[in-house]
Amino acid sequence: MWSYRACLKGNDLERFSVSLGETNLLILSDKFLEKEAKREVLRLRSQLIDYISAHTIFKKTYRPYKVTGEVPEIIKKMSDSSIKAGVGPMAAVAGAIAEFLGRELLKYSQEVIVENGGDIFIRCIKPRKVGIYAGMSSLSERLALKIEPENTPLGICTSSGVFGHSESFGKADSVTCISRSAALADAACTAICNIIQDRSDIEKGLKLGKHIEGISGVVIIKDNELGIWGDINLVVVSKNGEIK
Repeated sequence: MWSYRACLKGNDLERFSVSLGETNLLILSDKFLEKEAKREVLRLRSQLIDYISAHTIFKKTYRPYKVTGEVPEIIKKMSDSSIKAGVGPMAAVAGAIAEFLGRELLKYSQEVIVENGGDIFIRCIKPRKVGIYAGMSSLSERLALKIEPENTPLGICTSSGVFGHSESFGKADSVTCISRSAALADAACTAICNIIQDRSDIEKGLKLGKHIEGISGVVIIKDNELGIWGDINLVVVSKNGEIK
């Protein structure tokens, strides 16, 4: 069955998974970098666990959280993203891990794609297509984002109120955000998804995305309706699920 993880096509790249604790990643790169990826994920998770153990509100709050003092870069990035998007910092965690891991792996590989629960960091050297999975919507599996190399590195993140593990107060089939920062794209998706209850909220969601500094594009799917704003290049996916 087609799923969000099938949205990544890259038969010319090495493809492998890394799982540590709650973190489960699909990685595509020029080289097989499992050892390097595991080492970096362990480092990032240790920083998160240590910070949260000393600042439990960081994990629990649904409100923007401003850090103080010297903190790891991933904590600072999540904090900044939460403030820009108006959500709690953990709304940015999947995108942040994908982003920081992806940038580390670029030391070893020209192309890197990291997928973390529907949140993607991508750096490519040729055009790539990333499909949009939207659960039971008739538009699910039918659209993909065409990504040009000159626009990467890029974060492409998707949240849903009807499937997946992300916590949401909304009912969007999917909200996809694009940003230079995957952490910010992740947080923005959560913020937008939270306000989508029915199709009439699509315009409101697009307006919110437009006003989050650093977000360059938004795609919202609710039932059979589609909303698009920003620098978005959509292409059609064939009926058999192959991205053309």
